[in-house]
Amino acid sequence: MGDETAPQLVVGALISDPLGRIFVQRRSADRRLFPGCWDVVGGAVEDGETHHEALEREIAEETGWRLRRVLARVVHESWTADGVRHLESDYVVEVDGDLSSPTLEWDKHPEFAWVAPEDVSLLDENVRLGGGTFIKDMVTAGHDWLAASVRG
Repeated sequence: MGDETAPQLVVGALISDPLGRIFVQRRSADRRLFPGCWDVVGGAVEDGETHHEALEREIAEETGWRLRRVLARVVHESWTADGVRHLESDYVVEVDGDLSSPTLEWDKHPEFAWVAPEDVSLLDENVRLGGGTFIKDMVTAGHDWLAASVRG
């Protein structure tokens, strides 16, 4: 039996700050998918939206910040949850706004952190919570890209 349904397109924003840290937020404990896990800003690409437009919307909705520029796509992979295949593209981005004070959707994301390369072990908590290493791997890919772009 073939998979007739197109995958759900998803974007993730690896929001970087001037110190090379990446923004993560904790999903609330009552979320259906990955409860209590650390996550990046992002979500589904809506019908008629480009990846860039979806990033812009998700960043504004989840943090109140404005997308300044997309630097690179660092992750492009497929995953399945609740029987739905997702095709995720994650981008290192810069934003405008007060980086110390995101306007979180507190009911969905009660906590946030800025993760430097040396702090990435914080994201190991996701494994214990059943979220696997996806977010840690994604954030590490973002850090690797940022480090290479500074050296390059």
